[in-house]
Amino acid sequence: MKSAVRVLKEQIDHFYLIRRLSFYELKSKNRNNYLGQSWELINPAIQMLIYWFVFGTIRNRAPVEMGGTEVTFFYWLAAGFFIWTFCSASILQGSRSIYTRVKLLSKMNFPMSIIPSFVILSNFYMHLILIGITMICFQFVGFYVNIYYLQFIYFMFAALILLFAISLVTSTLSTIVRDFHMFLSATFRMLLYLSGVLWPLTMLSDFPFLMKLMMLNPLYYIIQGYRAAFFGTEWYFITHWEATLIFWAVVIVLLLVGSALHVRFRRHFIDFL
Repeated sequence: MKSAVRVLKEQIDHFYLIRRLSFYELKSKNRNNYLGQSWELINPAIQMLIYWFVFGTIRNRAPVEMGGTEVTFFYWLAAGFFIWTFCSASILQGSRSIYTRVKLLSKMNFPMSIIPSFVILSNFYMHLILIGITMICFQFVGFYVNIYYLQFIYFMFAALILLFAISLVTSTLSTIVRDFHMFLSATFRMLLYLSGVLWPLTMLSDFPFLMKLMMLNPLYYIIQGYRAAFFGTEWYFITHWEATLIFWAVVIVLLLVGSALHVRFRRHFIDFL
């Protein structure tokens, strides 16, 4: 508990620095490309065009039911895809954030725990732009701005806390055992198909235990919350209050474990490089 309080205090005390470094991180990612930061939008847009071609034209999937409302499969997919890209990029980049930036500490004096934070925040800026574009596009297909959009504030906050907690664990383990990052990358390719991004988990209704087990994934909770907001079907975090309790229990455990690992090993990180 002391480690978690210490790490959270470091985030608050150095928030201004986190924000500045996140802007620097965003600019430095594509500084050698002619299109620069535009690639942060182009890459997911190309992926969505591929999914539209496959699922919207060649193989048109049946509509998905969301809170009693039938939603065209491609729109259902788009509503969850961009939060997935944000989460996957933040976790994978966060896992290698410390061991690739330890040298930065020799130039600037700040706690190592803020490194995953500014990496996640740099991805969050582009996520906001993609969500804004999605909102605008949905106005032309019948899914208008609604009161349920207020859920975005909650689910974005929940996603940021979850990603920070996960990154504390993964960045520490990746620094100690470099192969862990490679294992994580391989795992996320599988999670794309197991987190309810590309197909509704309710298709496993004949296997209720497996379906409920997969729904415990905290990323699934965030994805479904985004969809509920986009399509205005329900106050997801209230309707599914059991899932909300489980989600925050998982986040707290990850935060406590990640903080303890980080504080325990960070003075020795340089020894593992």
